[in-house]
Amino acid sequence: MRYPGGTLIAEPRVNDRIRVKRVRLIAPDGAQIGEKDIDEARWLAAQLGLDLVEVAADARPPVVRMMDYGKFKYDQSVKAREARKNQTRTVIKEVQFRPKIGTSDFDVKRKRVVKFLRQGDKVKCTMRFRGREMAHPELGRDILKRLFDEVSDYGEIETMPKLEGRNMTMVLVPIRNIATELLEDDNTDED
Repeated sequence: MRYPGGTLIAEPRVNDRIRVKRVRLIAPDGAQIGEKDIDEARWLAAQLGLDLVEVAADARPPVVRMMDYGKFKYDQSVKAREARKNQTRTVIKEVQFRPKIGTSDFDVKRKRVVKFLRQGDKVKCTMRFRGREMAHPELGRDILKRLFDEVSDYGEIETMPKLEGRNMTMVLVPIRNIATELLEDDNTDED
């Protein structure tokens, strides 16, 4: 079977695709039945209305199990979907500042940084310098320091303010326990 990305996914051999003479047979409940001829194992599986699935092809003799293969595949896809849903995603949001930012503009951007940190996202704070503002990078550093002092209850510094060309960047990460508590509170409110 081909995966949409183009790579092959190895699926176990089922029923008539098993091409060996003798197999070690396992019952649906997990009990070992023992070594059987492949035809006898297929007959036993057919009597129970189950499929014969090769679970360990490298073993000698190969290990096969009687199971409902369709249900098995469905259960695996549900588990994979749950695993993908529970993965943590890291999103980096960016908020841009200028050295001569007004107090109300600063407050709006500070609230946005707090909102992103409460959602559990990283925040990249960028101070953009133009023209002669490059002569005073300490003004930008002071604004970023003031921003951190005001949002320190929600996040901590991952990358200290660093001048790169005409931009000074600082990365904030949410404080882990606060972000998870807020997400849990949001989930209980929805119920």
